[in-house]
Amino acid sequence: MKKQNAGGSVIIKKYANRRLYNTETSSYITLEHLAAMTREGRDFKVVDAKTDDDITHNVLTQIIMEEEGRGQSMLPVSFLRQLISMYGDSMQAMVPGYLEASMNSFRRNQEQFRTAVEGALAHSPFAEMARRNMAMFEAFKPVAPNATAAPSVAETPAAAEPATEHAAKDDEIAALKAELAQLQNKVDKLAH
Repeated sequence: MKKQNAGGSVIIKKYANRRLYNTETSSYITLEHLAAMTREGRDFKVVDAKTDDDITHNVLTQIIMEEEGRGQSMLPVSFLRQLISMYGDSMQAMVPGYLEASMNSFRRNQEQFRTAVEGALAHSPFAEMARRNMAMFEAFKPVAPNATAAPSVAETPAAAEPATEHAAKDDEIAALKAELAQLQNKVDKLAH
């Protein structure tokens, strides 16, 4: 039986033994599962199984602490100090709204930048280069059993080609790398 609250979010119960129970899937989950749900845009509410109190804020904070502890640091020390100094300040009530608006603005700007770069590249000589690079990537993807293992020379289609065709492909790859470096320089200039 799937359980969701009236707002459509999944109910996660947290038990005294610190275990989390997803009422939608009827299974125990971890904080990593909740982090993945957050990245996917899934809405959930974490409640204390005994008291039924909403503890979503505490659990999300715990996820951030674990991510920060794993070296996924996004919160600079100076920011954390400023944030801590705001507790008890007369402006404390305004901080959550300000941070939320700032993050929403950042996401919009990020999407606009992404769209602008994609649009600029769509009508440039780099668009064809990107299509060729994707075609080469797709050609190698079925050959490689996983993303971390590079295909051996015997596994690549180039191994069956005559040496002159192989040399021509090497030249083309070198040219593509040079074009890619130029594109990266242009993107870096746009970012600044």
